[in-house]
Amino acid sequence: MSTITAIRQQVRHKDRYSLYVDGEYAFSLSESALLESQVASGQQLSDTELTALKQLALQDKQYNLVLRYAALRPRSEWEMLTYMHRKDIPEPVAKKYTDKLKRIGLLDDQDFAERWVANRRLLKHTSQARLRQELRQKHIDSSIIDTVLAEDQESTDEIDVIAAIIHKKRARYSDPQKLIAYLARQGFRYDAIKTALDRADDANP
Repeated sequence: MSTITAIRQQVRHKDRYSLYVDGEYAFSLSESALLESQVASGQQLSDTELTALKQLALQDKQYNLVLRYAALRPRSEWEMLTYMHRKDIPEPVAKKYTDKLKRIGLLDDQDFAERWVANRRLLKHTSQARLRQELRQKHIDSSIIDTVLAEDQESTDEIDVIAAIIHKKRARYSDPQKLIAYLARQGFRYDAIKTALDRADDANP
């Protein structure tokens, strides 16, 4: 049998507690994990109970690492799973962590896709084709992509987006064909490019 000889709040991390077993530091737990474990100073543990407590401490540390990563910025579920794979977190455990993140609102592919599109609209003139490609690279479900881009299409005039790029890039691409090729590489449709160019020419005869 082993004995929990002390439980001490950490100085630098007030939400974590150091547990001492038989007079020596053994591991730490977050406040929530400590409450979940229901251990107390002076409590005796069998080898099986101590092993289970160490496993709880490991998963508690892993989850707090995952929680901090998720809180830095919005992430797709695929990004979170990829991160946990890099951290050698077993797939069943990673699935449990993603479920917990979803329950507390830190993981939602629909919300991620909406934020991604809104952010790209604020920072850069981007085609819907490029946005679709970027969301696919984040492994967002196609039904979510379709929904989010349909909403974006209702609020964004692609011709205006192209016109803004033409205004910015025309001095660099004096040859109209090179400008068209550039816009096509950005994922814009030829008919939309042609309409935007015609409008630009009409505005600047």
